[in-house]
Amino acid sequence: MNRVNLHWHRVLRPFQEFFQLEASSGILLLTCTFIALLWANSPLAKFYFDLWSTHITLGIGAFAISKDLLHWINDGLMVIFFFVVGLEIKREIRVGELASRQQAAPPIAAALGGMITPALIYLLINSGTSAARGWGIPMATDLAFAIGALSLLGNRVPTALKVFLTALAIVDDLGAVLVIALFYTEAIAWEMLALASVIFIVLMIANRLDVQKTLAYVILGVGLWLALLNSGIHATIAGILLALTVPFGASREGARDQAKTLLERLEHTLHPWVAFLILPVFALANAGVALGGEVFFALTQPIALGVFLGLVVGKQIGVTTFTWLCVKLGLGILPAGANWKHIYGVGWLAGIGFTMSLFIASLAFGAGPQLSFAKLGILSASLIDGMVGWFLLRRMKF
Repeated sequence: MNRVNLHWHRVLRPFQEFFQLEASSGILLLTCTFIALLWANSPLAKFYFDLWSTHITLGIGAFAISKDLLHWINDGLMVIFFFVVGLEIKREIRVGELASRQQAAPPIAAALGGMITPALIYLLINSGTSAARGWGIPMATDLAFAIGALSLLGNRVPTALKVFLTALAIVDDLGAVLVIALFYTEAIAWEMLALASVIFIVLMIANRLDVQKTLAYVILGVGLWLALLNSGIHATIAGILLALTVPFGASREGARDQAKTLLERLEHTLHPWVAFLILPVFALANAGVALGGEVFFALTQPIALGVFLGLVVGKQIGVTTFTWLCVKLGLGILPAGANWKHIYGVGWLAGIGFTMSLFIASLAFGAGPQLSFAKLGILSASLIDGMVGWFLLRRMKF
């Protein structure tokens, strides 16, 4: 296999499959979001909110876990989402857009700008109040929605720009995970955290020994999730930690040309489940907010305003500015066939927060009016960012 074909096999073909899957998932997510909003504002609204409050208990006696359906989705199903995110991050670092400095620097810089600037805007509006806890909400970029919007442009958009947005969103996801782990953690149960650490060390040893048995990682992963669930650190972090220990390489370098690695097999198997089941269910459970007759009043509240301006203003400024600084300092180059107008358009699409923003909002505020204000800010900003970003890129020539 020559060098060009090898590059296509390892990087471009998996990316094309990934991009097409995310684009389709974005359409389904949009549908579930509309259903959730309609349901939460219909005569069946009480059934909507009661459904997600239904308590479900798994286990027996002291080994039982009891949570409402919403938390089973957010603390349980979303672990698989974070696991796939972790696999994507690891693959990008090993052979993808984050594999070299010239490739990695621009999307990393764009992601940093797209996280820092929105958070600062939010804090400027909400500093000194209890609402300041939500500063992490506008930092996020929803990969499925952003790629879905970009995919509507078809071949008008070069592959390099699609890869740039994908890498930006993946780095953004990693940043969001770190924010959740460091700033949205409850009181820590050190015994459980110690147990989680021991399990993680065993997983690292399995990685070093190149253990290729999926069952081993499933069993240890469940143990890691249970330990973190009871440690005070959000249980979804288990997904990222588990992904980092999954072997990417094969026993021989040449073997990777012939068969997919364990990491690639797991990503290929789980990604459709995440894209077409887990994320749509998450959207259905989390996007519903009772708008009532005071929706415009709610949008003027500091939380909603901070989230809205962070995603609409902060994202496009942060992404464009930090990318410009990166290129001007000689740390990286623009995607092939793209110019600064295209980067600015991508900056708007990066403002589509949704999945991770809703997730962080639920951690920051729990149930109540503050969460509703945050959801309104997220949904309205994501809609505007998607429409403006698509319109700007559609008018540009590539």
